[in-house]
Amino acid sequence: MAEIRLGDRPIGAGHAPFIIAEMSGNHNQSLETALRIVEAAAASGAHALKLQTYTADLMTLPLSEGDFYIGDADSLWRGESLYALYEKAHTPWEWHAPIFERCRALGLIPFSTPFHPKAVDFLESLDVPFYKIASFENNDLPLIRRVAATGKPLIVSTGMATISDLEETVTTAREAGCRDLILLKCTSDYPASPADSHLHTIPHLRDLFGCEVGLSDHTQGIGAAVASVALGATVIEKHFTLSRADGGVDAAFSLEPDELRSLVIETERAWQSLGSVHYGLSDKERQSLKFRRSLYISRDVAPGEMLSEDNVRIIRPGYGLAPKHLDLFLGKALSKGARAGTPLSWDLL
Repeated sequence: MAEIRLGDRPIGAGHAPFIIAEMSGNHNQSLETALRIVEAAAASGAHALKLQTYTADLMTLPLSEGDFYIGDADSLWRGESLYALYEKAHTPWEWHAPIFERCRALGLIPFSTPFHPKAVDFLESLDVPFYKIASFENNDLPLIRRVAATGKPLIVSTGMATISDLEETVTTAREAGCRDLILLKCTSDYPASPADSHLHTIPHLRDLFGCEVGLSDHTQGIGAAVASVALGATVIEKHFTLSRADGGVDAAFSLEPDELRSLVIETERAWQSLGSVHYGLSDKERQSLKFRRSLYISRDVAPGEMLSEDNVRIIRPGYGLAPKHLDLFLGKALSKGARAGTPLSWDLL
């Protein structure tokens, strides 16, 4: 695969995972809070901050009954209408420019998920470097065509999509001009259970579609995200908030600043630990050889005395002969005496 760059950062197995902090609606309709989230994400070491660009009118109809009412008893948003939820969660478009400006000043890459072609046009005016398609929109082929036509890298979450759905999505994006594609394994449940994450899908997605693959993670904590790195995830997206206690539409499955910092650190450690297939002594292990077990005289032995398990032991450190040679010495007489603590060597026989 050709190397993809998101902003100024290369993406792939040869690089530490790219970490995205998703603000979503956790600003609670306060620009001041939104800018503090940006600052906290930057201080935590995230590489990018993602917004969602829509209005309630572009998302749904202003109805509060029937199909437009959330009545699911297990939903975080039970009792809301879709329209009211999107009114509460959306990021005002006039906030995008100051949020992007603050991101860039702090070294974060700002980008967004558009939910309508009008949002794409707006984000293009802000020079967004790449785009994200949300799981709920991965079947919106006209939107995908519009985003792909910008020629910019495209990240697509795969929640709810079958293989045939994804084939259609990927083909549509590539035919419309997308050359740099990243798929994110995603479970569209809020919060999601680790048991429903099915991370083994990550390498399968890469093989099927020949692209970089990552994780859009809605589980609580960082365990699933760290595990995904071992399976080849090169991009990880997590929702982010200043404090879950502040509430907000996504707070229940969002990371706090200390947790985001841990995610950045631990996913990079996981990536570093993968290495390559390797057996035997590494350069760093040479100094530890002395702590292996070896054969030592364990009590003073007179010249001509027979060696036995009473005067030879397998112990640390490792300066004597290897333990596998013990049977060759037992029952043999020493040609000269040896004091306790003498490493066993061939010239003692």
